[in-house]
Amino acid sequence: MRISVAIDGPAGAGKSTIAKLLGKKFNLMYINTGSMYRAVTLKALENNISSDNIDALLKIIDSLEMHFENDDLIVNGENISDKICVPYISNNVSDYAAVPEVRARLVELQRKMADKYNVVMDGRDIGTVVLKNAPFKFYLTASAEERAKRRCDEFQTKGLSIDYNQVLNDIIKRDYIDSHREINPLCKAEDAVEIDSSKLSIEEVVAVMGDYIEKKLKEGGEGFN
Repeated sequence: MRISVAIDGPAGAGKSTIAKLLGKKFNLMYINTGSMYRAVTLKALENNISSDNIDALLKIIDSLEMHFENDDLIVNGENISDKICVPYISNNVSDYAAVPEVRARLVELQRKMADKYNVVMDGRDIGTVVLKNAPFKFYLTASAEERAKRRCDEFQTKGLSIDYNQVLNDIIKRDYIDSHREINPLCKAEDAVEIDSSKLSIEEVVAVMGDYIEKKLKEGGEGFN
C-alpha cells in the first residue's frame, strides 16, 4: 500500500521547504503542486492567455510534460524553477489556480503520481481534495507578517529587491482569494494536525512532523516501502 503525506497551508508558510526535508527524511517523492499551478500560469502568461479562456488553458496543460527532478520542476525538458518563483508569477497564480477546469486537470495528474509512489505533497487542497485518504495530514501556517518577511528574505537571497509592504499586501490578498474561491478553497482538513510555524525554525517543524509520522507508523505496524 502506498503511503502519502499531505501538507496544506497559506502562501509563505514554509510548506515547500518542509515537504522537501520530509521527503529526504522518509525517502518520499516530493511533489510541489504549487509549482505545477505556477507552471501553468507561466505558460499562460507567455502565450497571452487569460484566466477566463478555459479551452486555451486546457490545451496549454495538455501540451505540458511535467515531472520533478530532486527539487526542480522540469516542463517539456526545461528546468523552469527560477522562472516560476518571481513576483510576477506569484501575483497572478491565484487567478489561474482558481479555475475549476485547471484544478481538475492538475488534481488528476497529482493523484496518478501518488498512486505510483510514496509521496509528500504540499499545496492548498491536498488533504481536503487531492489526497483525502492520506494517512498523514498537516496544516502549516504562520502570521501574514512572518510569511511576508520570509518571502522578502527568499527574494534577497536570489538578488531580487522587493518591498516588504507590497509582499505583505500580496499575501493578504492571496489568502483571501485562496480561502474564498468557490472550488476547493484553502481550509484545514478535519483530520489534519495544525502547526503554527511563526516562532518555530524549519528544523523544529520537521522534527514535529517527523515524530508524528514515526509514532503513527509504529502504532500501525506500517512503514514506507
